[in-house]
Amino acid sequence: MRIATALYRAAMPMVILGLIMSGCGQPPASPNAARAGSTAEAPSGAHSGAAKPGSDQSTGGPGTKAPRPAGSSGTGAKSGQAGPGAGATAVVPAPTGRALPNPGALAPGSVYLNPATGQNEVIVADIRRTVLLIGDSQSEPSNSWPRAGLAAAGYKVVFCGKGGTGFVAANGRFGNYIDALNRGEWTLPYGSLPLVVIEGGGNDAGRGATDSQIVTNAERLIAALKQRYPDAEMAMIGTLAKGAGHGGGRRTEVDALLGTVAAKHSLPFVSVGDWLTRYDLARNMADGVHMDAQGHKALGQLLAGRLAQLQIQAPQPGEGPGPQLG
Repeated sequence: MRIATALYRAAMPMVILGLIMSGCGQPPASPNAARAGSTAEAPSGAHSGAAKPGSDQSTGGPGTKAPRPAGSSGTGAKSGQAGPGAGATAVVPAPTGRALPNPGALAPGSVYLNPATGQNEVIVADIRRTVLLIGDSQSEPSNSWPRAGLAAAGYKVVFCGKGGTGFVAANGRFGNYIDALNRGEWTLPYGSLPLVVIEGGGNDAGRGATDSQIVTNAERLIAALKQRYPDAEMAMIGTLAKGAGHGGGRRTEVDALLGTVAAKHSLPFVSVGDWLTRYDLARNMADGVHMDAQGHKALGQLLAGRLAQLQIQAPQPGEGPGPQLG
């Protein structure tokens, strides 16, 4: 027993040393290696950036939206979305410390990203004599009769719109009036305008838009523009047509309908639903819908006379900032 005990005592250190040498796993990782794998790395493209106006991107993952700028109307740009991958963390750039550009120091024609709206707006040379004209293909040409009439009233015209569009009607990727405004498709003038004029209705008439649809979207547009330009006066020009007794049809009906919308909101309205036959200008139509050059000129002169009757006139030097509306 004494011999066995002595052998046991001699063997135990060797057994313990063998267990230590064989180990229970790999040696512990270095502190630096452990830290490297402890946090999910942001994937390439996870850095947020300036999103395009009207985008539906958000910061940090789906459903989490960045705060809107103060005074935003809800149509502003939102920051970029984190890249793909479970647990990805958006990396937000640190503030640069640079101040926003002063729009008053920008040259006319410059595009300015308005932080209050999140949309691009254009700097105009003489904002107090500028009118925003919203319209369709009747207004789109540079020599169009709505532009000519407003220019004769002393205004510099900024046009926003597109042929084939209207209060309800859209044209391919171009939305109807209210959608185009909300999505930032238009580059509106920056600053406090004296006058906003809305023209249209012909495409709505041609594509079967209902009275309810037209009225609803017209009122949405009026409300949005009043919010955008709270100090501006507003007027409407109806739908050019031949007149109820001369084949005007739905176009004449839409012209009258828009007149009721304007009256409800106490807006001056120029009804043009019978001008083609009243003034014998159907012969100056280029394609049955649009005017030729002579027709645009004649209608522009008629519109200028009607605007003068409504006392819609750009301010002269030394006068107040807005039109005098009767």
